[in-house]
Amino acid sequence: MSPTVFREGGFRFYFFSREESRMHVHVHGQNGEAKFWLEPWIELAKNYGLSQKELGEALYLIEKYEYDIRTAWHEHFRS
Repeated sequence: MSPTVFREGGFRFYFFSREESRMHVHVHGQNGEAKFWLEPWIELAKNYGLSQKELGEALYLIEKYEYDIRTAWHEHFRS
């Protein structure tokens, strides 16, 4: 299961339900995918084909919607 948190700018931001516990978000774009850590700070974890421009756009959106992403994480992964 990989619930979508939101879509914007041609990207889908989502979680994988059965993955590591460190807070992060996955991003799917037209040219690839990436994973960003949210803790201890926002940073790129892995990139699979997104350009530097796309990574910058995705990072901007993660920072813009950080509160919403964190809230969705806690709702989805609550014990």
